[in-house]
Amino acid sequence: MPTTPATAVEPPPQRSAVRTLLRLWPYVRPVRARVFTAAGVAIVASCLGLVIPLVLKWMVDGPVAHRDPGGVWLGALCLLLLGIAEALLFGTRRWLVARPLSHVEAEMRAALYRHLQRLPVAFHDRWPSGQLLSRATTDLMLLRMFLAFPLTFLLVNGVTILVGVVIMLMQDWALGLVILGPGVPVVVLCVLFEKRYSDMARLAQDQVGDLTTVVEESVLGIRVIKGFGRHRSQAHAFRELSGTLRGTELRKARLLAALWAVIMILPEVAIGAALVLGSVRVAHGELSAGTLVAFLSTALTLRWPVESMGFLLALSQEAATATERYFEVMDAAPEDEEGEGEGESRRADARPAEVFGTGGLRFHGVRFRYPDAPPGTPPVLDGVELHIAPGESMALVGATGSGKTTLTALIPRLHEVTSGRITLDGADITGMTRAELRALVSVAFEEPTLFSASVGENVLMGAGDEAGDTELARALDVAQAGFAHTLPEGTGTQVGEQGLSLSGGQRQRLALARAVVGRPRFLVLDDPLSALDVHTEAAVEAALRQVLADTTALIVAHRPSTVLLADRVALLSGGRITAVGTHHELLRTHPEYAHLMSGADHRAPTDEPEPDPETEPAPEPDPEPEPADITEDDPQEVRR
Repeated sequence: MPTTPATAVEPPPQRSAVRTLLRLWPYVRPVRARVFTAAGVAIVASCLGLVIPLVLKWMVDGPVAHRDPGGVWLGALCLLLLGIAEALLFGTRRWLVARPLSHVEAEMRAALYRHLQRLPVAFHDRWPSGQLLSRATTDLMLLRMFLAFPLTFLLVNGVTILVGVVIMLMQDWALGLVILGPGVPVVVLCVLFEKRYSDMARLAQDQVGDLTTVVEESVLGIRVIKGFGRHRSQAHAFRELSGTLRGTELRKARLLAALWAVIMILPEVAIGAALVLGSVRVAHGELSAGTLVAFLSTALTLRWPVESMGFLLALSQEAATATERYFEVMDAAPEDEEGEGEGESRRADARPAEVFGTGGLRFHGVRFRYPDAPPGTPPVLDGVELHIAPGESMALVGATGSGKTTLTALIPRLHEVTSGRITLDGADITGMTRAELRALVSVAFEEPTLFSASVGENVLMGAGDEAGDTELARALDVAQAGFAHTLPEGTGTQVGEQGLSLSGGQRQRLALARAVVGRPRFLVLDDPLSALDVHTEAAVEAALRQVLADTTALIVAHRPSTVLLADRVALLSGGRITAVGTHHELLRTHPEYAHLMSGADHRAPTDEPEPDPETEPAPEPDPEPEPADITEDDPQEVRR
């Protein structure tokens, strides 16, 4: 199964890491007191470490030089107490940040999930699911780690280095300048490192998203992979992506190793030069031994803060790219912002409802082009005019790819019309909130999607919160989904991920039950019976006719049996409605419709013409077939 490369989702123009990371402030603000307190505690702990060289100076120039054992023991006790205090303060820092930063991560993940639910379908069509999943897991984990460690210690180490340099300059300014010598090349190297490592980190995180997409597709499509024996090719594709990611991570490691080597070597050379120069000055009596010991101890204390800067900068760059990736999703305009503003502008110049028709579902010159379609391509729908009267059901028929599913998706505003209007009982749908609209319109999609929940919970998703067992039983009865009561735990049985523990026909009937459970005023069914056997289909159709009598329905159909559920039929061709009439009328008068139905009809359209309903009496309908004793719902017979 192919995956969408990371380059399919273009990153925004690059900004500085600091400006990018500042976007995390709204999430950190609620816990800022504990975060700042933790940073302050860490700074105090780090500065306590700088007191130790001063104690050593006092010991060397005092008790040691004067051979005072009592003073030596006192100095040792001071060093011990300083070490214990430093350890306790660092432990307190970790305790202070653990809980609030876990809360920040949870809040960011919840905000991302809520935002994903509000984004338009067009956004989800463009984005691979693995890219979204990696942003909600790996990237947020990186951000929590950054807030817990690198962010704090970039501040702590910066303050520690500044205080340490001041102490060294106060001890001896000449030796201090020797130590500061490597500072300029290190700063230049860090600036160059930031840009290159940022690009590598972004590439690696995008490749993680691609790898996640492959894994997710392989798990969801495991039946296809096994059925066609494609496990080796899938494993090969996974190894290639994994190898590409490994190569990127190795380039990151080499870049970080080069930076770390320079950052470690230059300070060591400076410390060695200071040791030689200081020893010469001590030998000449220009510097006390205690001052040299204190100076070198301070320099050695600063080794870790200086050497860790490369590691901290690397983590900061990864956090900055993770922040960019997170806000790429959060910055996408949700449906309310994309759709409601357009609705407001339409309402401002809207004509009276009577102009659009007094009731039912109506399309007024509807034109639709996908937002990502290449320039110059014709629209999928171009000037659709269609009126479904209140209480009427209409079948929508057309060739594969003619835009039937796209047309049905415009009614609940899963996509926005490019131009034209759609009205429900005379009201423009863009003048309603999406919550109001989707309370009026219920949809059953061609590909039934079930969630990892119980049968009852899946069905009742189509009703309000007040719906209960009575509505559930009625909906299951309409969809002929009585098999739900025979499951191990009845309607409380968990159906598993994507409902794959059920057959295709069972999933389709549960999706149909979900569509009708709320007794919607408008019902949109996208080929709802395609996976059913003929006996179950006949039983569902008989029950569904009662539902259609009380609602206004648009039914996408491919078979005559489904078409006959509707009062009238509309033919969609070339992006327009080219014919409207009854099934028998269109068979007799419209060659394209007759051709579409001929594959499922048992005779060619040129056979004996259908009787004229105005001059000849309609034939008696065939009796409803009796349900078969054995259907797809009998698991034993299915296995046989």
